[in-house]
Amino acid sequence: YTRITTGERKEMQGENFTIWSFFFLEGFSQYPRLEIVLFIFSLVMYLITLLGNSILILITILDSQLQTPMYLFLGNLSFMDICYTSASIPTLLVNLLSSRKTIIFSGCAVQMYLSLAMGSTECVLLAVMAYDRYVAICNPLRYPIIMNRQVCVQLATISWVTGCLTALLETTFALQTPLCGNLIDHFTCEILAVLKLACTSSLLMDMIMLVVSILLLPIPMLLICISYVFILSTILRISSAEGRHKTFSTCGAHLTVVILYYGAALSMYLRPSSSNSQEIDKIISLLYGVLTPMLNPIIYSLRNKEVKDAMKKLLGKILSHQT
Repeated sequence: YTRITTGERKEMQGENFTIWSFFFLEGFSQYPRLEIVLFIFSLVMYLITLLGNSILILITILDSQLQTPMYLFLGNLSFMDICYTSASIPTLLVNLLSSRKTIIFSGCAVQMYLSLAMGSTECVLLAVMAYDRYVAICNPLRYPIIMNRQVCVQLATISWVTGCLTALLETTFALQTPLCGNLIDHFTCEILAVLKLACTSSLLMDMIMLVVSILLLPIPMLLICISYVFILSTILRISSAEGRHKTFSTCGAHLTVVILYYGAALSMYLRPSSSNSQEIDKIISLLYGVLTPMLNPIIYSLRNKEVKDAMKKLLGKILSHQT
């Protein structure tokens, strides 16, 4: 495609810089034969993500047996996954079939903010879900008191507020950074890819990214690890093998999701850069943005008897109405 370098010239503090009215997303344009394969892969994963997470949200609302803290958080997780994928995948699908892979400035800003907000919120929510499993297994008699409806709503709200505010801070400073180009070497307006276009390095922006990354990645992960240390110690004290298996199965799905989610996030945001790191970032971002949200409802469905029973009940109601 032809790169157009038109932008609005502005002057700030005596220095010229360009505010671009749109950006080019290079994506996977260097591999044209791969783009149709990626389009089919991304479209199928996106549709499964929408369907699977929508069903999970629906059954957690309609089934009275799923009106518990764990499923309240799971419903929030599914909603985040829908929003996260919808922020970037539709643009990716369009650009994979288009020769002119562009996005307007406002669209780039919205995409960056939503991706950061949903990803950051999910980091905090996964830690909250680990705490919920800790209380349920280590303090089962006090669980209904500790994790009452009001506390659960407050914890979910804290997750959303933390994620949205940190995303707003990062997006605001990133979009105020003077950029010396409008060709983003990525398939979305991913913040690290956009900041690589900065005319000069910004110590303040680097510090904000570092602090937010530590706040939302290692710290929640440490809390999750501490929760699971107590959970495992409690499970190992259970005398029967059947009891140990039944107890661990209640948190096995969450642990699987945590490993997938934090594995991708840590490898993308806290690893050292290299000459070919951008191509690796694209692959990790695609898995992080498409595969993980698709796997979440599948993991919870396969490993959770209550979810499977609720899905069967919902399917039975739909079929009975049709007949």
